[in-house]
Amino acid sequence: MNARSTERPIDLRSDTVTQPTEAMRAAMLAAPLGDDVFADDPSVNALQQQIAELLGFEAALFVPTGTQSNLCAILSHCQRGDEYIVGQQAHCYRWEGGGAAVLGSVQPQPLDHQPDGTLALEQIEAAIKPDDAHFARTRLLALENTLGGKLLPFAYVEQATQLALSKGLARHLDGARLFNAATAQAAALGTEVRAEARRIAACFDSVSVCFSKGLGAPVGSALCGSREFIARAHRIRKMAGGGMRQSGLLAAAASHALTHHVDRLADDHALARRLADGLAGIDGLQVEPPQTNLLFVDLTGAARPRSAELLAHLKAHGVLATGLYRLRFATHLDVDAEGIDRAIGAIRGFFHA
Repeated sequence: MNARSTERPIDLRSDTVTQPTEAMRAAMLAAPLGDDVFADDPSVNALQQQIAELLGFEAALFVPTGTQSNLCAILSHCQRGDEYIVGQQAHCYRWEGGGAAVLGSVQPQPLDHQPDGTLALEQIEAAIKPDDAHFARTRLLALENTLGGKLLPFAYVEQATQLALSKGLARHLDGARLFNAATAQAAALGTEVRAEARRIAACFDSVSVCFSKGLGAPVGSALCGSREFIARAHRIRKMAGGGMRQSGLLAAAASHALTHHVDRLADDHALARRLADGLAGIDGLQVEPPQTNLLFVDLTGAARPRSAELLAHLKAHGVLATGLYRLRFATHLDVDAEGIDRAIGAIRGFFHA
């Protein structure tokens, strides 16, 4: 057995694998509780107000998962026989079990992404169906930011959402990693992260934010929108089984994350760049420069068929990664520079063995 295998694993599979910090656990323990189905859990109510005000919306709804948040959004914007325009790689289309179609009879209209993750404006416009009985009714444009770790350019976000508005479409943002997007945007502009998150959110009628990814809470997402929209989403959440009782324990963790873990996302981005730099120049490895906390790597040439072998090698050396469709490494609050250097050493060891 490799000596490294006895050390704590460096888990780079996702930023969802984090453990609550001691301060977060203390916040959960101290949280005042009620029954959120009766809307009287003070910790849930406080979180909903906190995230709504932070992003500039009238109201918000705390839900167990990002998948449920997107489902509530789509089914609140659309009715049976309606359609939403979305990217082929968007989470709410590709990775959420087809929920909008299966549970809501809402048809997706997927479009191919451009290399930067955007959907071409002319393709969005061309996909909007005429008002004719032969077609589903196009009602919604759904974007995702970040998408595969890439920041959607803000000028594009403005253009795409203005196009949707001009065509009478609602606009939803899957902002599971919205604060990662805002961190990257703020770094480029020299502005403040929360201000950039609010500026991105202002382009949309609804926004979903995940607390259990980069922000490090154990569970939960929030859906933000107008009071009328959130009232509709609340009904969908109930039907989807998302009404929880003393969920203030979870809301307190999310609130702590919003207060204490947003500014540190820049550290995760720096670690992703450190990992990319450490892998540069390896023959058989193509590294996509990371924009946020997700690093994608492709094996090339003779090494291309060896993805599974590389993942097994890394696991044997105490490094966990995922290769569902490309090799992906996610940095997060439970990873430090020493862990990244261990991962670099394990990967280089595979190629230089």
